[in-house]
Amino acid sequence: MGARVARMFRNFNLENRVHRELSREKPRAAPRHETPLPSSADSSEVDTAVNQKNDPLLNLLKSVYVESTDPAAAAEASKEVTAGNEANRRPLKFSLPGDHYGLVDLTDVPKGKLTIIEALKALSSHQRQPQTWTPEKIAQEYSLDLKDTKALLEFFIPFQVQIVPPKTENAKQIKAS
Repeated sequence: MGARVARMFRNFNLENRVHRELSREKPRAAPRHETPLPSSADSSEVDTAVNQKNDPLLNLLKSVYVESTDPAAAAEASKEVTAGNEANRRPLKFSLPGDHYGLVDLTDVPKGKLTIIEALKALSSHQRQPQTWTPEKIAQEYSLDLKDTKALLEFFIPFQVQIVPPKTENAKQIKAS
């Protein structure tokens, strides 16, 4: 009921009010702020500042050295660098048959690094036989840093399953078959 009354007052004599607003003279724009024109003396100062040599900046510019190389030559140089680093690589210890994890073409690993398969194998071996697979032996076997190996064995625990009992007795549980 209130909306009808409000609409009646809002639409009352609407057409007449619109024509009156359109026929009214439009307001004038505010005048622009006057800015002083640059004098010839100011422009000559700017010209001299632009054309003047700045010795400290010129010396810095002379110290910059840019070397451009051919991309094909850069590719050959990177191949030479990888060929020189073969002494820092070790052969892959374990591999999976087939195209698992996209590691089929991987034949060697940099020293200090592990593949996912090697990491899981080392961690599971240490978890099953901690007296045999000590951090020192794992570090020696996989060419790792001893500090990193100890941190890996301390903080990364694979395949640890924890079963949290339900808070209520009547909650449904999955039963092992």
